Amino acid sequence: MTAIEGPLHLIGVGGVGMSGLARILLARGIQVSGSDARASRELDALRALGALTFVGHDAKNLIQNELGQIKTVVISSAIRSDNAELVAAQEFGIPVISRAELLAQLMLGYRGIAVAGTHGKTTTTSIMTVTMQHLGLDPSFAIGGSLNESGANAHQGTGDFFIAEADESDGSFLRYHPEIAIITNVELDHLDHYKTLASFEEAFQDFARTAKDVVIACADDDGVRRLISHSRQSDLIAPAFLTYGQSEDADLQISNIQSADGGMTADVSWNGAVLGTIRTGIPGIHNVLNSASVILAGLHLGFAFVDLVDGVASYTGTRRRFELRGVASGVRVIDDYAHHPTEIRATIEAARQISGEGRVIVIFQPHRYSRTMAFAAEFAQALSLADDATVLEVYSAGEDPIPGVTGRIISAKIDPSGSRARFEPSFAEAASNLASRCRPGDVLLTLGAGDVTMLAPAILACLQASE
Repeated sequence: MTAIEGPLHLIGVGGVGMSGLARILLARGIQVSGSDARASRELDALRALGALTFVGHDAKNLIQNELGQIKTVVISSAIRSDNAELVAAQEFGIPVISRAELLAQLMLGYRGIAVAGTHGKTTTTSIMTVTMQHLGLDPSFAIGGSLNESGANAHQGTGDFFIAEADESDGSFLRYHPEIAIITNVELDHLDHYKTLASFEEAFQDFARTAKDVVIACADDDGVRRLISHSRQSDLIAPAFLTYGQSEDADLQISNIQSADGGMTADVSWNGAVLGTIRTGIPGIHNVLNSASVILAGLHLGFAFVDLVDGVASYTGTRRRFELRGVASGVRVIDDYAHHPTEIRATIEAARQISGEGRVIVIFQPHRYSRTMAFAAEFAQALSLADDATVLEVYSAGEDPIPGVTGRIISAKIDPSGSRARFEPSFAEAASNLASRCRPGDVLLTLGAGDVTMLAPAILACLQASE
């Protein structure tokens, strides 16, 4: 359905977003090569599917490529301007496009559904995908995480729909022009790209206008409400909006939210008419909202409520989104990608719903110096909801350090005495130190967008050793 011509070379192909696009390209019979900084299971998997992969970034990966003349180089926003392969592509006149540009090309000819928002877009995209699979539609999809059901982060389907997570971090989500746009929330982030709240919100206003049919948005979110108000007052053509949430004026209203067997239940009404009850397989009010957006999109597309309810209930989670990594010594270790204060707060609150009499213990790795500097106080407020909080050093994500910005500025704001919050500068010692403070019944959260996820198995090993 697209006019993409290979071979393509993807720099950073081992990343969750780039690897997914590589999978789709390979499924369409397009030649793919790619490189990443280190070896990984994802590189091994792509190689097994027919990709030519390299460990390390080197100009010769591009210029002396076994696939022949590379037609296009694809980069993500994480690739720095001095990357050897990017520099070589520019010197040899090889066209360079962003991951978003490639994804937009892959979506051509499909009924696109793009999910954007500061928080919840990976989970919402995943719930939408699983629900459509449950309906027998076999959608194509590209998600910033791997589904628990299949382990896949992308798929070339046989159906008419293409579901995509729309990343707002660098403004590239304006390229997709989907049939349906979903906006979960609009809260300032990515200060390395957006310098003000006004510019951030303007990007979402522009994204809303790319929708060909309708924008589905959360009525409970202040940023969304400002977006809708601005859109309706604008001289530009305003998109059609459908809203969901607990707000009384939401088109799809959810109420009577309850915890139930590790998930949630909620009653649903549409334009004042009671539809019934939905159930999620994962905890957290935020996941009820994410599920509600999928229900509303499905109703708008003409699917039956009862079928949508079954589809939403069949979703069991996405890797690194409240993912249970194991249980040892009576302690549940859960890993989550939360790296913004609002996400951390929601994740801790979800843990409270399953912890019972146990404590909620958190180890958090700040992501990017710019975000840490801007939100240090907000991070501290969110982490203070935990019974015990440990803050690691900042994960740079390619940013240059900012003098004075470390994980310590967060921990000090939580508890200067260090009795219930501490800064842990040693990644190597973090697992044993944390495990020593756990008791049976506790829920331990590893939080952050960096490599903090690697601590989960190490923590479980330490807990097992203490049994």
